[in-house]
Amino acid sequence: MITLHHLNNSRSQRILWLMEELDIPYQIRFYQRDAKTMLAPPELKAVHPLGKSPVITDDGNALGKVTLAESAAIIDYLVKTYGNGRLMPVENSPERIRYDYWMHYAEGSAMPPLVMKLIFNQIPKQKMPFFARPIACKITERVVGTYIDPQLKLHLDYLSNELQPSGWFVGNDFSAADIQLSFPLEAASQRTNLKQQYPKLVDFLQRIHARPAYQRALQKGGAYAYAK
Repeated sequence: MITLHHLNNSRSQRILWLMEELDIPYQIRFYQRDAKTMLAPPELKAVHPLGKSPVITDDGNALGKVTLAESAAIIDYLVKTYGNGRLMPVENSPERIRYDYWMHYAEGSAMPPLVMKLIFNQIPKQKMPFFARPIACKITERVVGTYIDPQLKLHLDYLSNELQPSGWFVGNDFSAADIQLSFPLEAASQRTNLKQQYPKLVDFLQRIHARPAYQRALQKGGAYAYAK
């Protein structure tokens, strides 16, 4: 049996969605972020040393119990082990090369500026001496304006241009790469001007949110702010 160690409002939502798409049996163990720090609880370190989500454990593998972190590694494992050829292009095809690229791009390139945006947006809200606040706000404004926002625009322009005529990122068919890319685009919808300037990407989000498997994952996983 696969167990998803599911943290609220996190990347583990897309793993839950993937398992619904594949229609494979699983169970969920729920974890809640600390209300003040928004960090994962220490209980997750008992599952994986990094104490982050997503993490899955699979007791049904013929090689023994499997514990995996990292979204791309989890998706790759689930699709190859339980997908029966679904949601992944065939080996040695142009689509497979593109698929593998997007699986790595999502976390390796798209997420870092989004994480930086989140962190720098929080700096002016932190407690600090009154005389330090103007300095902190000025530094934050400069970093966001000269580096983070231009990087986000670069990536969103790129993603919008790379979306295929089919409406998916790999060839003509919906794939696990679209699932992997969902979280960066959901995060971008809350931290950038995505809704005003990128109609193709907004349409992509609307279509994935309408998928029955996505809706089932929301019902089973609980509140998920990024689906708004």
